[in-house]
Amino acid sequence: MTFRIRKFAGLTVSHLVLAALSLACIIPFLWMISTSLKTKAAMWEFPPKWIPKNPLWHNYHDAFTLAPFGTYITNTLTLEILTIAGQVISCTLIAYGFSRFRFRGRDTLFFLMLATMLIPEQVTMIPTFLFYSKLEWIDTYLPLVVPAFFGNAFYVFLMRQFLLTIPKDLDEAAKIDGANEFQILWKVLVPILRPSLTIIVVYTFTGVYNDFLSPLIYLNSPEKFTLAIGLANFVSSRSTEWNLLMAASTVILLPLLVIYYMAQKNLIGGIASLGIKG
Repeated sequence: MTFRIRKFAGLTVSHLVLAALSLACIIPFLWMISTSLKTKAAMWEFPPKWIPKNPLWHNYHDAFTLAPFGTYITNTLTLEILTIAGQVISCTLIAYGFSRFRFRGRDTLFFLMLATMLIPEQVTMIPTFLFYSKLEWIDTYLPLVVPAFFGNAFYVFLMRQFLLTIPKDLDEAAKIDGANEFQILWKVLVPILRPSLTIIVVYTFTGVYNDFLSPLIYLNSPEKFTLAIGLANFVSSRSTEWNLLMAASTVILLPLLVIYYMAQKNLIGGIASLGIKG
């Protein structure tokens, strides 16, 4: 009986702590929504009022009217589609080669690939810019999209670890039925790889969506700007009208919440099922 009481008390305390931490994480989001519905004067009231008496819903319309967020959204979605496609295709092929093929120097190449994760991005920033400048790719989306078709060391590692947990008996059975390597990959293994592919899609989507530095370096034309740059320009051009900024930020944040909600099951399951076999 004493053990059950202690267990119940422990679970209660754990849930209370988690609830408090969750509330601490939600408060900034709630403050952003509240501010987006206020006037400039109401923002600085003390104590602050979380629910404004007269919500100004037109702040959302004003924010998207004063800046071409529609163009920014289109540009960002274009980059998202191309980058996600490149990462999924390239990382799947590379991971399949590392996990299923045996060739001389395979482990060395895999180690060198992982070693690239230790190189800070700031070290390669200038030589990479000069390289793309020689190719005349500045002010185009090519520097932001083309690298995705050459794989990502972290994603390749995740895919390889997941592939190593899949029995090779499936490959052998498919070969007996006359399937070649590409058919084995796309028709047999890819459906099983849905959790790990979900991780790649969600992480890539989030990375491209929030990326500010790379578009800032390579894009010069305002009509090619992404949401991250567009939001920063909106701050500087509007003298930081916080209510309009919070309105724009709320709308921009929604796609991230939606994609996480839709992929939550596969995302958590994919992370939990990744093996350490190797």
